[in-house]
Amino acid sequence: MLDHGERRRFIRMEARCKMRCRIPQSDEEFTATCHNLSGAGVMFTTDRPVEVGKALEIRIEPESAVTPPLEAFVEVLRVEKRDGEYAVAAEIKGIKG
Repeated sequence: MLDHGERRRFIRMEARCKMRCRIPQSDEEFTATCHNLSGAGVMFTTDRPVEVGKALEIRIEPESAVTPPLEAFVEVLRVEKRDGEYAVAAEIKGIKG
């Protein structure tokens, strides 16, 4: 059932899968775990700090081969350190492809 108190434009879907992050104009890449995804954003955890405002290129790899990977450009909105890792909320700015 939908919570009418929820003010988000898009519903978040649980999406526990691996993802890769790359800093544009750089060879720097790191891995992360996607936790949820919506039409507007993504929440993931990683073992390295990420700066708020940083632009990233991401590739989310679904566990099923039937679903193609999602490649997108995102901007980091929020970072929280939790249990030795970083929870990152990012806004999707564009879909690659």
